[in-house]
Amino acid sequence: MYEPIRSKSVHTTAGTPSDFPHRSREEELDIQLAGHLAALLAVTDEIRAIEPSADLDTAAQRLAEQVARLRGAVAPARASAAAAHEPHVVALHQRAHALAGRTLVVAASRADTAVAILAAERMDAHAPAAEPRELAAR
Repeated sequence: MYEPIRSKSVHTTAGTPSDFPHRSREEELDIQLAGHLAALLAVTDEIRAIEPSADLDTAAQRLAEQVARLRGAVAPARASAAAAHEPHVVALHQRAHALAGRTLVVAASRADTAVAILAAERMDAHAPAAEPRELAAR
């Protein structure tokens, strides 16, 4: 009357090996850290296109090196942006400051001193520029 079940139930997981690989906490943190650094690099490249400076060039190079190190020598994609107006620059600095903060948190939990120092430096560099010009003039 009923046909017997020929395959294992999807509900029985005990005692069966998983079909997908699991990553360690360190590998997950590496992936997350590389993502934050790559996002910070993209914003840094956007700011560099608007306000070129030697400090931003050095920071972009250091960020790219750290992303490549975390991704196994795979170079990150680089961005270029067209000229933007002043409020956009402030927003970019605010975004870079926030990304550097997130990077610092992940680097601290991963105990990656080099990235933590780099992230703290970038937070300090973007903090004054992240304030809107009207508030900075007061």
